[in-house]
Amino acid sequence: MNIILYSIFNAPELTGVGKYNGEMLEYLSASEDNVYALVPPPYYPEWKVHEGYKNYKYSKNKQGNLTVIRCPLYLPKRMSVFKRIVYLLSFSFSSFLPLFSLFRKKIDVIVVTQPTFFCIPAALLFAKLAKCKTVLHIQDYEVDAMLGLNMMKDNSLLKIIKKLESFFMRRFDLVTSISYSMIDRAIAKGVNEDKVALFPNWSDTEFVTPTTGGFALKKEWGFCETDKIILYAGNVGQKQGLEAVLDLAHNYAGNKHIKFVLVGAGVYADTLKNMAVKQNINNLFFKPLQPWSRVPEMLALADIHLVIQKKGAADAVLPSKLTNILSAGGHALVTAESHTELGKIAKKHPGIYTCIAPECPQTLIIAINNLLAQDLSKHNTVARKYAEEYLVKDKILRQFVVDLKKLVGRQNLSADCVNLKN
Repeated sequence: MNIILYSIFNAPELTGVGKYNGEMLEYLSASEDNVYALVPPPYYPEWKVHEGYKNYKYSKNKQGNLTVIRCPLYLPKRMSVFKRIVYLLSFSFSSFLPLFSLFRKKIDVIVVTQPTFFCIPAALLFAKLAKCKTVLHIQDYEVDAMLGLNMMKDNSLLKIIKKLESFFMRRFDLVTSISYSMIDRAIAKGVNEDKVALFPNWSDTEFVTPTTGGFALKKEWGFCETDKIILYAGNVGQKQGLEAVLDLAHNYAGNKHIKFVLVGAGVYADTLKNMAVKQNINNLFFKPLQPWSRVPEMLALADIHLVIQKKGAADAVLPSKLTNILSAGGHALVTAESHTELGKIAKKHPGIYTCIAPECPQTLIIAINNLLAQDLSKHNTVARKYAEEYLVKDKILRQFVVDLKKLVGRQNLSADCVNLKN
């Protein structure tokens, strides 16, 4: 097969969609004919183009079967709804001609990851002219996330955008997403049930294991052996509601053995740091994103992992950080409504993590106290078992390749799609 991946995120980004895209491209290019990645320079989650890359310059790099074409995009210093739209549109415009430069490559399938929705029209037009198959892989429902977080106030504009979203989604040959609830949402938006399949995020369960120790990193970062570490690691954005971590740190300021660590980067990081300084919070420590080689150590460092989200975001954006926490057998505290995918997983697999309602400060404190009262030195066997059964990287990517081959072969996918009700 000849495959195009069309996405606004890609390796060497260390977190989020870019990390998964990079690993998927590596897997596909190791076995397939030719794989083309149409992406911008890496910038996430720092929202700053990584060193060694140019923001306003096209580039092409070929390694084996993989050709990476990087296209410029606009990166605002301060984000607003208008600037977010311009940022998304900038990549869809800059990548239009490079996309059609691949017309003579005899492409079999084009895979678009959402975000961004704005790349979808060009991808569908290309597929129609090139007579290739189309796959929409939904990592993030952009419109729903904006709705849930009240980022857009114009209801009439939202209605138009939602209708356009449904119109375009129905025109893909296959729509995949990372959770059952997100697949159900695709069906609710008008996608036929025989055109959907589960393509979950994964973990390298052989690399991220409960056997890794975090003692060396704990000492390196200046913590005592008896300190209890409560960790948040990942994107530092507004949708996470990470002000709650500052409130928690302030609440536990009287206990010198409880330390909060925030590892990550993002547009909201400086704001949180300034808030911590103004509030004179001394038990909250900010650390940069860690290289992949040190992620198992970082996960092992934590006694409690925080997966914090605001109301309305849990099913529009399933936190990718959770896969590695589960693989490490971590003790996680997740904020999500009971009807969301995260809530359903907690009910189906008791003990996998502690799930509480979002934006409930007192409930969050009670949950932390309950966890601290437990023996956290032992890994979470329920979490690790779940990872070994559902999150194995090679198994998930192998099934995705099978689905792509069946799609290109024009076979009926309905018998092989996920049974959404079981």
